[in-house]
Amino acid sequence: MLKHLALTNVGPANTLEMNLSPRLNLITGDNGLGKSFLLDVTWWALTRRWPQEVNQNLTSGYVAKPNDKEVPASIEFSLDSKTRTVSYTSRYSPRDEAWLGKSGRPWNPGLVIYAHADGGFSVWDPARNYWLKRGNVDVQERIPAYVFTPQQVWDGLTVDLNGKDARVCNGLIADWAGWIREKGISAKRMQTLLNNLAPSDAPSDQLKVAPSLGRLSLNDSRDVPMLRTPYGVDVPIVSASSGVKRIVALAYMLMWSWNEHRLAVKELGEERATQVTLLVDEIEAHLHPKWQRSILRSVLDLAKVMHAQASVQLIAATHSPMILASAEPLFNAKTDAWFDLDLVKGKGTAMHVELSQREFVRRGDISHWLTSNAFDFKEARSLEAEKAIGDAFKLIRGKSKNEVDILRVNKQLRDALGEVDRFWLRWEEYRQSIRGAK
Repeated sequence: MLKHLALTNVGPANTLEMNLSPRLNLITGDNGLGKSFLLDVTWWALTRRWPQEVNQNLTSGYVAKPNDKEVPASIEFSLDSKTRTVSYTSRYSPRDEAWLGKSGRPWNPGLVIYAHADGGFSVWDPARNYWLKRGNVDVQERIPAYVFTPQQVWDGLTVDLNGKDARVCNGLIADWAGWIREKGISAKRMQTLLNNLAPSDAPSDQLKVAPSLGRLSLNDSRDVPMLRTPYGVDVPIVSASSGVKRIVALAYMLMWSWNEHRLAVKELGEERATQVTLLVDEIEAHLHPKWQRSILRSVLDLAKVMHAQASVQLIAATHSPMILASAEPLFNAKTDAWFDLDLVKGKGTAMHVELSQREFVRRGDISHWLTSNAFDFKEARSLEAEKAIGDAFKLIRGKSKNEVDILRVNKQLRDALGEVDRFWLRWEEYRQSIRGAK
């Protein structure tokens, strides 16, 4: 569980610092300001490996590099490990092209699951990835982490283990098909996860698994799970929409990481992890607004149910006002935090990125989040409507109110706003008042 993170000469800002809360941490900001980067650094701080280091087929999660290699760069962090709180500062070595780490056995942060924005996943399991001890000697012979490309989530993951290929995960299609075929507890658990991730109990919102498996073609011998649509047609999971596949992949990775951890600790005679950290990049990716409205609560609730004896920390990056609105009933300032990345003007014309921990205020109407510090919209409307309203205010506040300008602004507003838009109604009242004054 990460408590503190401070960066110097690395990432989107020359200096950046955040004090994370123990349960929910939301990160907002425009594209390119560093939300995904912060999640990558968080993963590295917890596991000491960059995702792309572990799986070079990944197209994200690369090793962070200093902004200026002639200036010292550091990543400072503190976290709660299995036995104590760890504080550490890692400095970048240009000659080694690496971040220097403390020698010897690392900390144990508990179970860490990272859902990447592109559909890939990374999992660090203390039972399967932590160092071995042979006598009094620590030996790093285990797989450092399980890092999946989006395709490997579905088709399985094979890694090099002591010079041999080891199949460490069968993949969503094979595992889920096996669970359905066996008609056992795993199939029921997967269906329960999907039910709990659904936005409501309405039949149209439920992801129902068909009782029998299907085939994609004559040349593909795989048995594939089928989803039963609300209109009565069974669809292969690989042909489902991007949003449905995002939900299914999330359910599977939560199930797989929990199930494999449970089996591993039983085999080792150890206790289950008492800490679980979930990192989710673009938690709303591909989801319909009604799914966006429920996904935050669903993930928190599922993690707590699956890891009932553990403390769960969720760190999620989002672009969605629906996600922030959905956090309103959940948010507790004692356990939760909201961080916002902004591009701000410094001295002269220079721009720089700034990270702020903002006060979380309930805004009620989701459109009010668009005009908040999270998104900085002037109007929760189209660009054309925003410009038209801006021109209307200039006209209203100005001294000159000639008929040509009034007609021009009126056309702009009529083309951009709906007939029941509150501003349009106010504008109509204003026009009537102008006519009356004349």
